[in-house]
Amino acid sequence: MRKTFIRFFTIADYEEEEAWLREQHQSGWRLVGLTPPCFYVFEACEPQDVVYRLDFKNAKPSGEYLQLARDFGWEYFMSSMGWLFFRKPTDAAMEPDEDELFSDNASRADMAASIVRTRLVPIAIIFLCCVLPNLFNAVSGRLGAFGWIFTRLFGAIFLIDVYLIVHCGIKLKRIRDRYRW
Repeated sequence: MRKTFIRFFTIADYEEEEAWLREQHQSGWRLVGLTPPCFYVFEACEPQDVVYRLDFKNAKPSGEYLQLARDFGWEYFMSSMGWLFFRKPTDAAMEPDEDELFSDNASRADMAASIVRTRLVPIAIIFLCCVLPNLFNAVSGRLGAFGWIFTRLFGAIFLIDVYLIVHCGIKLKRIRDRYRW
């Protein structure tokens, strides 16, 4: 049996996404697919405590990287928009750090910095080049009789984009600072 959940996570919410996926697996739903931005496909399974970890590579993972993950008990099962999805069943004999995909804080901080460079900065540039000029044109009345519609539309897009850029920027900075040594 399959079930689709609709859940939205920003690029900075990957830790919350991992926790949510773990809760779903504990409830008897194993992730089998994802259609961006927010459609998660689950398959019924036996409830089990399984740790999920996401890694951001923004490229196809190498065989060597995947083999290293397998050697430490991680199952790589899918990728979506630069994110690699791994899972690993927990057990009573698991050491405290064995539920982490990364073995050091520098790697965790580097991943957050990579997300900023490859996702957040381009989004901010698109915002500055596309949304702001269109909002300015709509507000200044250059869009004609239907300018009020465009003013509201670009105003809403402006507010959503500003919120997401600030939210993700602050959160990724906190993550990076938390893992810096």
